[in-house]
Amino acid sequence: MAAGGGGGEVRVLQNLRGKIYDAKHLVPNKMRDFFCTINLDQEEVFRTQVVEKSLSPYFGEEFYFEIPRTFQWLSFYIYDKSVLQKDLRIGKVSIKKEDLCKYTGKENWFMLHAVDSNSEVQGKVHLELKLNELITDNGSVCQQLVVHIKECHGLPLINGQNCDPYATVSLVGPSRNDQKKTKVKKKTSNPQFNETFYFEVTRSSSYTKKSQFQVEEEDIEKLEVRVDLWNNGNLVQDVFLGEIKVPVKVLRNDVFQAWYLLQPRENGNKSSKTDDLGSLRLNICYTEDCVLPSECYTSLRNLLLKSSDIQPISASAAYILSEICRDKYDAVLPLVRLLLHHHKLVPFVAAVAELDLKDTQEANTVFRGNSLATRCVDEMMKIVGKHYLKVTLKPVIDEICESLKPCEIDPIKLREGDNVEINMENLRYYVDKVFREIVRSSISCPTLMCDVFYSLRHLAAKRFPNDPHVQYSAVSSFVFLRFFAVAVVSPHTFHLRPHHPDAQTSRTLTLISKAIQTLGSWGSLTKNKLSSFKESFMCEFFKTFQEEEFTESVKKFLDDVSSTESKEPSGLSEPVHLKEGEMYKRAQGRTRIGKKNFKKRWFCLTSREFTYHKQQDKEPIFAIPIKNILAVEKLDENSFNKKNMFQVLHGEKPLYIQANNCVEASEWIEALCRVTRCNQKRLSFYHPSAFLNGNWLCCKATIENTVGCARCTAGVPADTQVEIDGDRETERIYSLFVINMSKLQKLEEACGSIAVYQGPQKEPDDYSNFTIEDSVATFHTLKQIIDIVEKLNESHEKYQKKRSSSAKYGSEENPIVGKVS
Repeated sequence: MAAGGGGGEVRVLQNLRGKIYDAKHLVPNKMRDFFCTINLDQEEVFRTQVVEKSLSPYFGEEFYFEIPRTFQWLSFYIYDKSVLQKDLRIGKVSIKKEDLCKYTGKENWFMLHAVDSNSEVQGKVHLELKLNELITDNGSVCQQLVVHIKECHGLPLINGQNCDPYATVSLVGPSRNDQKKTKVKKKTSNPQFNETFYFEVTRSSSYTKKSQFQVEEEDIEKLEVRVDLWNNGNLVQDVFLGEIKVPVKVLRNDVFQAWYLLQPRENGNKSSKTDDLGSLRLNICYTEDCVLPSECYTSLRNLLLKSSDIQPISASAAYILSEICRDKYDAVLPLVRLLLHHHKLVPFVAAVAELDLKDTQEANTVFRGNSLATRCVDEMMKIVGKHYLKVTLKPVIDEICESLKPCEIDPIKLREGDNVEINMENLRYYVDKVFREIVRSSISCPTLMCDVFYSLRHLAAKRFPNDPHVQYSAVSSFVFLRFFAVAVVSPHTFHLRPHHPDAQTSRTLTLISKAIQTLGSWGSLTKNKLSSFKESFMCEFFKTFQEEEFTESVKKFLDDVSSTESKEPSGLSEPVHLKEGEMYKRAQGRTRIGKKNFKKRWFCLTSREFTYHKQQDKEPIFAIPIKNILAVEKLDENSFNKKNMFQVLHGEKPLYIQANNCVEASEWIEALCRVTRCNQKRLSFYHPSAFLNGNWLCCKATIENTVGCARCTAGVPADTQVEIDGDRETERIYSLFVINMSKLQKLEEACGSIAVYQGPQKEPDDYSNFTIEDSVATFHTLKQIIDIVEKLNESHEKYQKKRSSSAKYGSEENPIVGKVS
């Protein structure tokens, strides 16, 4: 794995994860088909499946994505699905980016708000204003206002498409309202207006021409410039896009130039009743990382990486991190990724697992709790085992989800007309098929997983030498109970299915998962174990599995996946499936009327080739071998007046592709760059725009095969299965130490007390929740952590000062919000 994030620049990286649970009391109060979307400003980046005929739809869908651009609002829209008409927006939850931290990691009910043009305002406008003094023919002085409207950025989409914006510029006062209008700009969210308007502000008292208004000197205090943005509706009503107001009195005699955030109308939405529209339950976790240059993290990174060498392990920096975090998951995620990135995960897991086993008294409870060791292995399997799950389970999970065979065997839950014998046959067929796929998959198990299982197996056998089964249960508790069984019951979480399955399929998958857990538990298929089933119907079902071959198959599989013998990587025998989805491509040829158009196609990326198909599961229409891809870059929006476009450069003409949103475009570019980074013929320069009408739009060169005019962007790590930014993970760990600094200091005091006085001199509650095996070693590590964090604090403060001084109020990066005073 390549080192992550070198160089001298600070990178600001954002991501969003969470879960859309359910909605209640939706309007209209009728059984409807609902779905929910996630939008960055007005750009949809995620959509749930449709929940049919419900008053309180349960979506149950988790989401995670990197956010590749700046945004103002995160919104969740509830739609009423329509077959013949446009889907109806019931309401929305909108949260300002600055307020997301209030809800991080918490489950909340949010009231739905009405959706109208006023609530959809977004974007910013660039203005230059000046107040001139003019001398008239008779020598008197009057004032003239000059308004130069330059451009706008980030205007909202209208019905999912770029808008046709124009602006009205008005000088408004108690007795006047002069209004002028720009030209309409077609199909763009970033219009370039560059139009100048002139307004008379004051006239001399000797001015004789009849005027429609009377303006005296003091009235300038009451005048303001108002700029309104509109979408030109052509045959329908124009749509309001936002406004800004600037008092004329702030101009004095200077040129005033600034960016302004567009605002909703002041009287907007006052009549809307939010309590009538229903509510939505969400869990949101937004993270923004300011990643410093790599050398800033050297000390912290080294301290964390040597954790497995510290004796005892509880005195290591990595272990202390897990102790001070209220939710261990917060610590485990960046820690596992960092250790994995630097090939230090296996010895660390072995060390914390050994500590875990010291507190385990019975062999049948080995690795059954939520300890640091078990959570680290869980996270490792999710990261490393993605492809393993796909090649093993995806085909059979697809069959289960698409065939919809009834499998309910609980007499209480059977519906009228159900045949329990047929249902049991269906369930037995699926369980058998899933089980066979799993026990035949050991050759595909990633080497790192095998290495971890090998360590766990031998540690468990050493702890309980008189139990012949513990070496198998130590492995099965992870690979069956925490990996395959969890993936079966939640296939959407592991990217085996695009959405949360419907209620009947969820129940089928739950029953299969229960069966797989039982079959995978070494030593559980005995008569005395069958009698311990809580559900009698499951006991009856498992009587059909009383065969030696099942236990032998499990034993052989567990032996194979906990062996350190080298295996042939699955990537050599079959291509690694990396990404697929529907996008639009620009036609390579021309239509009958001579125009090139965009067509919807199904794209598929593997470790061998990039293809597109007319439909999913159809033969490819066009394929580019990965080795032939020369560059993958964004395409300027002005090329085709379309957002979220990128280009794949290969031996022939560039392949121009439009993704459905900014997140999807970023993910495709990253995936393609990652798999092609090692190509020997990669380009150093490219054209950011298209070649149209005989010239490149970017540099105006007239030769189509001329060298590009812009340097290609840097690639991402070449590893096609695991992409980890080591510096970003270290920054996250630093942030956790900062948040929990008071606990670090309390723990340091506790260690000092124990070391000096040979025993606790404070109230036990001060540190009784911490594991302190060696107070001297733990104190030494804590002092190092606190010193390193303080130095990193200084680096972050320097960056924030530089950032605040460079982005002055009114710049594009820091636009003015509201009126200028």
